Amino acid sequence: MEYNNSMPSEEFEKDNKEDKIEPLVAEINYKFKAASDKRQDDEDRWLQAYHNYRGKYYKNIQFTEREKSRVFVKVTKTKVLAAYGQIIDVLFGTGKFPLIIQETKIPEGIAEYAHMNPMKEKMGDENMQPTPGIEGNMDYTPGEQMAEPNMGLGFPGDGNNLAPGATFSSVQDNFLGGLREKYEEAELSEGPAKLPEFPQIKPAQIAARQLNKLIEDQLDESNANVILRNSIFESCLLGTGIIKGPFTFNKTLHRYNMSGNGNAREYAPEFVKVPRIEFCSVWDFYPDPNARSMDECEYVIHRHRLNRQQFKDLINRPFFSKEKIEECLQMGGNYTKQSWETDLDLENNTYGDIEKFRYEVLEYWGTIDALTAREYGLEIDSAIEDNQDIQVNVWTVRGKVIRIVENPFKPFRIPYQAFNYEKNPYQFFGIGVPENMDDAQSIMNGHARMAIDNLALAGNLVFDIDESALVNNQSMEVFPGKIFKRQAGVPGQAIYGIKFPNTAPENMQMFDKFRQLADESTGIPSYSHGQTGVQSMTRTASGMSMLMGAASLNIKTVIKNIDDSLIKPLGESMFQWNMQFYEGELPIIGDFEIKATGSSSLMRKEVRSQRLTMFLQTIQNPQIAPFVRISEVIKELAYSLDLDPDEILNSKDEAEIHAKIIGYQNVNQGTSPQAPDPNQLAAMAASGGVPQQGAGADNTGNGEIPQPTDNPPMPGQMEFSGEVEEPA
Repeated sequence: MEYNNSMPSEEFEKDNKEDKIEPLVAEINYKFKAASDKRQDDEDRWLQAYHNYRGKYYKNIQFTEREKSRVFVKVTKTKVLAAYGQIIDVLFGTGKFPLIIQETKIPEGIAEYAHMNPMKEKMGDENMQPTPGIEGNMDYTPGEQMAEPNMGLGFPGDGNNLAPGATFSSVQDNFLGGLREKYEEAELSEGPAKLPEFPQIKPAQIAARQLNKLIEDQLDESNANVILRNSIFESCLLGTGIIKGPFTFNKTLHRYNMSGNGNAREYAPEFVKVPRIEFCSVWDFYPDPNARSMDECEYVIHRHRLNRQQFKDLINRPFFSKEKIEECLQMGGNYTKQSWETDLDLENNTYGDIEKFRYEVLEYWGTIDALTAREYGLEIDSAIEDNQDIQVNVWTVRGKVIRIVENPFKPFRIPYQAFNYEKNPYQFFGIGVPENMDDAQSIMNGHARMAIDNLALAGNLVFDIDESALVNNQSMEVFPGKIFKRQAGVPGQAIYGIKFPNTAPENMQMFDKFRQLADESTGIPSYSHGQTGVQSMTRTASGMSMLMGAASLNIKTVIKNIDDSLIKPLGESMFQWNMQFYEGELPIIGDFEIKATGSSSLMRKEVRSQRLTMFLQTIQNPQIAPFVRISEVIKELAYSLDLDPDEILNSKDEAEIHAKIIGYQNVNQGTSPQAPDPNQLAAMAASGGVPQQGAGADNTGNGEIPQPTDNPPMPGQMEFSGEVEEPA
């Protein structure tokens, strides 16, 4: 069904005259009606899924008088919770948000490598001699000042001219991502190190990891894990989950300053802008009826049900009309139940006339013409003609516009992320677990009811009574010790007990068949949520491991949908929010890419950690060790184990101190340091441990602990590792 976004003039002009609805409100109400009509079929699917989850028969199930049992076997609930648990375990099992920000393969706008030249400051000192064998590889001579890198400025007319007011130094500062000041004494220069002895860092990688840490902290403070869990559960149940945001909120920082006399503290709160995301129920989300995804949506409408206090609190939020909200408060509530709400309220046993105490508020994100926007007082660029569309956010209630602002996000975007448990390529809303096993659930319920009704018959006798052989006016009630008076007939034939056959085993056999069908329909095997004895392979640990591995493949598609439609768009939105609204200092210089790590975490981290462990064993070879930066390998191993290298690994100076202490201890104890067993090192890495001794303890990469010396190796000496600590 297609909907035209144009207004039916006659119908709504009549409504405007009778109800005094503002024209813009009438247009939004029409779009809301079109979206509501389009999703009625979806609402029936959701209600069916919800009733199956709750173990309640929906209105489409009719019983005959002969059916006594009303049992409902809650297999659907088990499957939904199993799918939800598997998804949550994959996404949040490590305790980290499944999102990373990385530098691109070839960063633009920031250097991929930078290095420090420890010889630079030594060359001008007569008392300082270069390390033998190094000066021949340098592009300068002792005492000569090194030239500044040209930063791509090669010849006149090459298009790389400096901007007005810029200098070589300022250009280099930007290209190094603001790290030059931090390494001021070390004379940080762009480009890879020309010799292994020169310390080297990656400005692009440092900036990406700093930004990743910032966004992860913002998501943690906004309680993003809980919000995502709510939306993921709704996607498992109903097929679609919705996230709203991020939006800008003012966060209060509670601070105290000393008073003027210094004897007391005064409360001095500070307010900072922070991003926040919200959960939006699929029941309250009305997308463009002609759209099949969020990218195709011309508009969306978010329906709010607010009590009086919640509606009154809107006055304190930015750009809301206090005058119009107070008018609506005097008029009372306007909430009207939707058809699906009636079914849910009956299910939840809620009673009472609450409509008059509630307010139905519609939040519209979409386009309106520039003329209408100007009529409502929006400052629109004069270059935009009246008939052109602009992106706006409008809140309406009781025929009044209580908030209208231009879409604040640059570039323009509708701040909602919708993701499907299972995609329906031709519809906006997806398919959940209950819908996939709806038929199997109905047939299982039918066989369960038949088995119970049969057991009620097979477990009791049905009596055949010859009333002509009995004395008249006797009670036919049967109980132990009952005496019937017979006046004729053969003994034992006046009352005859009939026993019905037990067909429950056949019914339960069919029940098990359709339970297996539910396993196949949902891709969630019974053994994955605790049922034993399903297959013979579950009798061994290796067989169970193989089955669980196969089960994880079925959920991988779901995780991929969440990565593509939720995690990555949310990460991009958070990145854009920080670029536009963050008030602090940001490592914004860089060429970054945002990746969702949900699906890859199923195998990638395990495989990567195993490969890094094998590589650590390989570099124990003394012939290979000098060519490897062991500290970088250990850092990557820590990342693969979801550990923060900045928190668990020692810096270069700390490593040298620890190595020196260990060396003195070995001397005092009369022992000599030895390289660790590669098998022991592999076991430590596989179990999540990071070696603290042996290979890489001094960042030399030779796998040995250095002997204690009076002075640690300095930059420029061959014993120096060439590695520096990354900034926090």
